[in-house]
Amino acid sequence: MMDDAIIISNLNDFIFCPVSIYFHNLYGNRNTISYQTAAQINGSSAHEAIDNGTYSTRKNIITSIDVYCETYNLVGKIDIYDSNRKMLIERKRQIRKIYDGYIFQLFAQYFAMKEMGYEVKRLQFYSMTDNKTYPVKLPQEDLDMFEKFEDVIQRIKTFKMEDFQQQNIEKCKNCIYESACDRGLK
Repeated sequence: MMDDAIIISNLNDFIFCPVSIYFHNLYGNRNTISYQTAAQINGSSAHEAIDNGTYSTRKNIITSIDVYCETYNLVGKIDIYDSNRKMLIERKRQIRKIYDGYIFQLFAQYFAMKEMGYEVKRLQFYSMTDNKTYPVKLPQEDLDMFEKFEDVIQRIKTFKMEDFQQQNIEKCKNCIYESACDRGLK
């Protein structure tokens, strides 16, 4: 089933705009400087220590491992797992607001880690620029958010691009693909 697996980061992208996933894949192999905004480039560079394995040398810190969740057919990477604290941590360059899509990404990582045999008792976001942490309830502790998580997965599985028209002009205004998109509000 991996052929049609949902990439964990696409959970957040889908909520922002399903068409952005198409453009992200279309531009995927191009140099990101040609289409990303400064905020996105800074966000990517914030993950460099995680991605290249230089974040920590402590044995209890696991970073940037590939994960797969069979239950929901999700694939991706985690940022940090602290085995001493049994905590899964998602780093963001700067958190101004915790969006549902952020939480869904963390839930997806949680379910994948659990299936892979890791014990996860806590979830957390870390905002790098202001050094703040934000605890997140486990899926079984936040049934409303867990239901929304499952709903987004189902919507992704049944999404038809030809039927989609963006209804939120603010999302179009903040989209790096807006100039190439025919689905937005012009």
